[in-house]
Amino acid sequence: MRINFNVPPFTGKEFDYIKECVENQKICGDGPFTAKANEWIEKKTGVSKALLTTSCTHATEMSAILAGIKEGDEVIMPSYTFVSTANAFVLRGAKVVFVDIRPDTMNIDETKIEQAITSKTKAIVPVHYAGVACEMDTIMDIAKRHNLLVIEDAAQGVMSTYKGKALGSIGDFGNFSFHETKNYSMGEGGALLLRDETYVDDAIIIREKGTNRTLYKLGKVDKYSWIEPGSSYLPSEMNAAYLYAQLEMADEINDARMDHWNRYFEALRPLEEKKLIELPVVPEGCVHNAHMFYIKCKDLEEREQLINFLKSNDILPASHYVPLHSSKAGKIYSEFRGEDRYTTRESERLLRLPMYYKLTNDDIDEVVMRVKEFYKFT
Repeated sequence: MRINFNVPPFTGKEFDYIKECVENQKICGDGPFTAKANEWIEKKTGVSKALLTTSCTHATEMSAILAGIKEGDEVIMPSYTFVSTANAFVLRGAKVVFVDIRPDTMNIDETKIEQAITSKTKAIVPVHYAGVACEMDTIMDIAKRHNLLVIEDAAQGVMSTYKGKALGSIGDFGNFSFHETKNYSMGEGGALLLRDETYVDDAIIIREKGTNRTLYKLGKVDKYSWIEPGSSYLPSEMNAAYLYAQLEMADEINDARMDHWNRYFEALRPLEEKKLIELPVVPEGCVHNAHMFYIKCKDLEEREQLINFLKSNDILPASHYVPLHSSKAGKIYSEFRGEDRYTTRESERLLRLPMYYKLTNDDIDEVVMRVKEFYKFT
């Protein structure tokens, strides 16, 4: 396609930093670049500790372990999310409980959570779709009153805030993604964010295969051993080096993406005013990161027609999640509580347009022109 849906970010320093790793003979996990990335996240979010991981999937799995999720527990989340959000808890033996989403933000409907809580509920997992925050004040209040943990899926939320607080730093645990489709990328990668420092030591042990090897490297013990169950959640130092080249330019990348997002929004606003499409909604108090730009078509049929039309013009758009409760595994490991009023309907209407750091204004104008052409808007 002439205009792709996504092009991973690249600043030019990535190869230099990877070369530095090789020349210094430090290519496994937890080297200088990993430490720099962790520190960057901590300073940006204000959390007690950030730990770079091999993926956001693994960061969420670590959150589930730290939260003590076990067989028979229930965890509440939206069905409109990536499968990793649910898998992390299913792997611990928990039952996933889905509730409906809000049609304006595609986030979990905070007013539906409380009615889904039972004596088995252990955690709420809000997913900040498109880098736009869930209604966290309400969610945190519910969690406090019911003695539940909150695990933020902020995979798409790096650099986004809710009432001045960084996404991923509000709940007990937060999880970032640095997949190649995200605003900042290391190919595959993620990070675990810990608000409460009391979890830090356990998190470090779990991440290092269940051993106290990190303490050994710091000279705090004379040998390391197996302390508790864990796994290898450390990314390669070369991946961390690739990421850090982008974190150094995070503001520049964010500003460019926001310019792209605003250009789309202003250019497509007339179509929304004519009720031909719907545009994204960003509630008051939320600062998003332009992770994606989507529109909503009338229905599934119209969306598929628009996808095909854009592809025929060398533009690659994308739909998004198929609600998890409708999947084969979802029917086995989960339950949808309450009415599916919006989850399926809104997911079938949503269409993502090309969005990436080095997308040009000419590319955006071309996409807009073709969308208008499809809707015969002049």
